[in-house]
Amino acid sequence: MFEGNYVTSQRKQEDDDMALNTNKDLKLYYSIKEVAEMFGLNESTLRYWETEFPYLRPKTAGASKVRQYSKKDIEQIQLIYNMVKVRGFKLAAAKKMINANRDGADRRAEVLTRLIEVKQDLQALKHELDGLQ
Repeated sequence: MFEGNYVTSQRKQEDDDMALNTNKDLKLYYSIKEVAEMFGLNESTLRYWETEFPYLRPKTAGASKVRQYSKKDIEQIQLIYNMVKVRGFKLAAAKKMINANRDGADRRAEVLTRLIEVKQDLQALKHELDGLQ
């Protein structure tokens, strides 16, 4: 009887440990389709960017060479996306700017991303306030 309770208790603890895992960011790799959807891009655009930006090299798996994008790859895509799609740089200019000032470009991309998030939050708040009147 004691052993059975211990096993049951141990299983419950394992279940509780799994339930308490607050790390929602467990995925290590993303497919090209998932990444394209994150940014609203075509998969062909991502493949092209890989040829233009040498530091953007997702892992390829299997004989079919399926691309697997890591968090670092997605950060690189975010940087390129902000330079090209948000700020309107041509690819050559974005590449030159990133190569010339890698850390500065990363910081500017982070700031721009945060500002976009704040703008969206403010717009949502304004919408809620307009609904109260």
